[in-house]
Amino acid sequence: MPAEVDGLAPKGDPRDNPVATKEDEFQLLRGHVQGALPPEIAKGDVALRNTPEGLVISPREVGFFDSGSAEIRASSQAAFERLAKVLSEIASDIRVEGHTDNVPIHDARFASNWDLSTARATTTVRLLVTEYGFSPRRLAAAGYTEYRPIANNVTAAGRAMNRRVDIVVPRKPALP
Repeated sequence: MPAEVDGLAPKGDPRDNPVATKEDEFQLLRGHVQGALPPEIAKGDVALRNTPEGLVISPREVGFFDSGSAEIRASSQAAFERLAKVLSEIASDIRVEGHTDNVPIHDARFASNWDLSTARATTTVRLLVTEYGFSPRRLAAAGYTEYRPIANNVTAAGRAMNRRVDIVVPRKPALP
């Protein structure tokens, strides 16, 4: 079996082409995610983007979290499990980023959107470690609140797209 390319080769995945490119690896990973989550992608509950940094998988609040909550909905556990299985088959590091819209939150649990965005990221990381056996060395969590929107916060639809967790699989190789 050929060596991994930048740590992205799925474990145990036979290859016919020993000289795969980074883009080939990302397209393969993207295809595996699309194959694992077709209904969620079709409904807009999950979005996929290729960025210069890597592949970004975005479970959106509308499908995965209740408004103002950091806990993944019970109804989304099966989809998250399918995603975790795909991610467990790659050797790359993974960064989980929490995002919110620009409407301030202040309730008994979260004093600010910073708290909510970081709680969603760390809850997702904790779930990957405790329920799906991911090595904590592979994972990082970050909260960006409203400051990295993917849509305009002026409309309800735009705000809904901004309330998400991004699971980033970077193009750079994993650290040893």
